[in-house]
Amino acid sequence: MTTTFSPSDASALVGEPPLSGVTVIDLSHVYNGPYATFLMALAGAEVIKVEPHTGEHLRSRGDMGGAALPFAMLNSNKKPITLDLKSEQGKEILRKLVKKADILVENFAPGVMERLGLGSAALRQINPRLIYGSSSGYGKDGPYRNYPAMDLVMQAMSGVINSTGHPDHPPVKSGAALCDFFAGIHLYSAIMTALFARERTGRGQTVEVSMQDATYCSLASNYGMLNARGDAAPERTGNRHGGLGVSPYNAYPTKDGYVVVNSPGDRHFNAILDVIGRPELKEDPRLNSRGARVQNFQLVDELLETWTRDRTKNEVADQMLKAGVPCAPVRNLREVMNDENMHARGSLQWVDHPELGRVVLPHTPLNFEGVPRRPLEPSLPLGASNEEVIVGMLGYSKEEFDRLVQQKIV
Repeated sequence: MTTTFSPSDASALVGEPPLSGVTVIDLSHVYNGPYATFLMALAGAEVIKVEPHTGEHLRSRGDMGGAALPFAMLNSNKKPITLDLKSEQGKEILRKLVKKADILVENFAPGVMERLGLGSAALRQINPRLIYGSSSGYGKDGPYRNYPAMDLVMQAMSGVINSTGHPDHPPVKSGAALCDFFAGIHLYSAIMTALFARERTGRGQTVEVSMQDATYCSLASNYGMLNARGDAAPERTGNRHGGLGVSPYNAYPTKDGYVVVNSPGDRHFNAILDVIGRPELKEDPRLNSRGARVQNFQLVDELLETWTRDRTKNEVADQMLKAGVPCAPVRNLREVMNDENMHARGSLQWVDHPELGRVVLPHTPLNFEGVPRRPLEPSLPLGASNEEVIVGMLGYSKEEFDRLVQQKIV
């Protein structure tokens, strides 16, 4: 076993982002891969985003100045280059980048990189220390490996859509791209785990995450109910608990919208009764245990609704939160993007974007004590870092670079 990091190196890293000095080649597109590499970039890695001359798919979705806000949200602090990976010269440039890289990330369909001659085995022959991270819909080795998959498809296949909505209405997709981002988070985790292992062994490895695998456990409550109730388990529970194991647990109407209230324990429900002015119900056998409240969820919901409907959502939330009850107003996206807590923490920041104007962009959710947040650098236009990477990093001459541009290799 060999190790590349020694304790004497630690003092040099104090206060530095944890991935300082790590180079990432990002071949991924849309959400799951780019989110994983976004987390790496904001953790200090140098991320070189490799795109075809048409740009990755997410760039083409925008209708504001040629760039979409989702692209800007996921590609801060990256260096974009264009590269024709179908050409031999383009492949050779990628191989030279791989020699200098620690991590490569891609989320093409299984087999695409191998057909290009750039699969994990080939690239890790060039650089045995390379961490090769891959994500796809169903994984590279199951019977579904060749099925196309995006978030909507995966929500259907994983049970998210069938579990979302009210029991007397058709199933509904989640408003959030859950499967894509679950996969991106797991991909980041797998790559970081492999990077840690490399510090012990000196060897890189290939890691893979499927969207289907990454989504399964998010429906734990629903599977718990299925296990307990079998065919009697409802497929959809609306805004109630996915396993119908908690009450109150719902969205309740107010004068100006809705508010959600969750009572995981008896003390929370007793606090709710105090807030709504019904302390005498604490000993009511229909309500004095979680099991009883679940059995009488309609009574519980009527109690809450009678009180909430004459108040604003923020009034309800303020009173419940002061009493220690999990509660929140149901907010629209404009309210969320102006959230004072996230702006105070730096999790959301107003940024003057060169293509989109003044917009709100997210910072990384990962915080490292003693390490200041990296300043957000707005996503750059397609190919903006071509010369910096090809000439500055790989050592091509300006004349060679100009020829590559003329030949549309970069």
